[in-house]
Formats: sequence, C-alpha cells, structure tokens
Amino acid sequence: MTVRVAALHIAPERKAPMVAVSSITVEAGRGVVVDRYHGSRHRHVSVQSRDELDAASVTFGASVPEGLTRRTITLDHGVVPTEPGARLTVGDVELEVVRRAAPCRVMDTEIGDGARAAMHGRGGAICRALTSGTVAVGDAVTLPA
Repeated sequence: MTVRVAALHIAPERKAPMVAVSSITVEAGRGVVVDRYHGSRHRHVSVQSRDELDAASVTFGASVPEGLTRRTITLDHGVVPTEPGARLTVGDVELEVVRRAAPCRVMDTEIGDGARAAMHGRGGAICRALTSGTVAVGDAVTLPA
C-alpha cells in the first residue's frame, strides 16, 4: 500500500497556531515558504505518521490531533525514518533526516497534560530539504526500505 501525505500544517511564526493547508512550497536549503522555520539552518520540514499518533492516543487515553503536534507533514501510515542521513521523497521533494523530533512543549497546553509524554519516541523526524518543489495532500511518499 502506497504511503501518502494525509495532512499539511504550517505556522507563520513561533507559537502561532498551526494552520491546515492543502499544499506547501519547499525551497532546497531553506524549508517551507511562509513557515516559521523557513530559512533556518536545517530544521526545514517535520514529518510524522498517523500510526505514531494512533499509538500516542492509546497511551494518552484521548485523541492526539495531528494539527496540534506542530509537525509540518503527516503521513497516512508507515514508519517515519529517524536515523540521521535517511532520505525520503514526499511529492517531488527529497528530504534528509537530521534528527528524531522531540515532542513539542506546547502539546500539554494545546492537547492536555500528558500528551507530550505520550508522544515520546513517536514524534517523527526533523528533515532538511535537499530539493525544491511542491507537496500536496494525497501526494505519494517514498520511505527508505
């Protein structure tokens, strides 16, 4: 079964609410245009999976909404690679994993006490953009074998 982009979220500035969008423009070496991390050194795109959110929801005892985790791209299923140097292709954009994504401090405030702990080890990955292009909801994703 093909892995697909299930959702996209951006925030124009730090601590601003995440906004669901149908597509994003990614610039190589700079990140998502109009997102708070655009132009950062290597924190260009964050990726998570609904499978990880479902597991966190079981641990938390309530839903962990994808838009409140502060991640850019949510995959419909699968395991997001977290090993630095791993590469994945999302839409027509190639990404390289920089590090495992730690759950955001804002989660306990936005979702409820314990949400951040439930996401521990399930936060997905922080990636750098190696190529420019567009990513849209429904786009295919190629994960490392």
